[in-house]
Amino acid sequence: MAPAPLLAARAGRLSTSSLFTTSASTSTQSAVLAQVSQISQISQIRSYRQVAPPVGPAIPSPTANRPDIPPYPYGPRRVFKQSNKGLYGNSVIQFGNIVSRETEIINPQKNRRKWWPNIQLKRLWSESLGVHVRTRINTRVLRTIDKVGGLDEYLLGNKPARIHELGPWGWRLRWRIMQTDAVKERFRRERVALGLPAEGLYAQSLVAESADASETTEVSAEESAETQKMLDDEEVFDMSPPEGFMAESKKP
Repeated sequence: MAPAPLLAARAGRLSTSSLFTTSASTSTQSAVLAQVSQISQISQIRSYRQVAPPVGPAIPSPTANRPDIPPYPYGPRRVFKQSNKGLYGNSVIQFGNIVSRETEIINPQKNRRKWWPNIQLKRLWSESLGVHVRTRINTRVLRTIDKVGGLDEYLLGNKPARIHELGPWGWRLRWRIMQTDAVKERFRRERVALGLPAEGLYAQSLVAESADASETTEVSAEESAETQKMLDDEEVFDMSPPEGFMAESKKP
């Protein structure tokens, strides 16, 4: 079937010059629409970019391979996988039926449907990083952040339920804010309040303390010579206790 401008020209309602003008305008509109779609795609890509903090490394990506970050203890989520890239909490897609109220008792009419969680793209302020963090977030999680006092307080929650709610992306954000001086100073004050060393317990100090506390026994020269003689003669080492060591003594 011929285009509409060509049909109109055949019917005599449009001249040949107007036909070329219409074709040119159509091509111009197509080019404009292509540019608009390209600009919208670029703006959508930029909307996911993070602002670099003034101090320290950049905010980690939800999908980048970062071996320096400790692995998330609960692993990636196998259901509703897009929740691995945002603060979705424990929300997933819910499936169910719409039942007619008129026939809900006798021969109910059901229609399958699903309920999606309310996910929005937000810019949340981080006090420790000093920048806004762009992330997809559930409105219930957003309400929890407002209740606890900010994004940093939400990410630093130490209960197992909060760690499970963070997800892989929240776990990476938690690691990033822990690298800031503000959070390190906060943890230092908490250690001092608990009576612990201000700089923390390091592995070397633990090893040194355990070495000092352990009892060191010295082997005499006679015992070492006797042991070496038994090894040379290939004698059998009897490490078992004497027989009858658990026998009960007769009561008088």
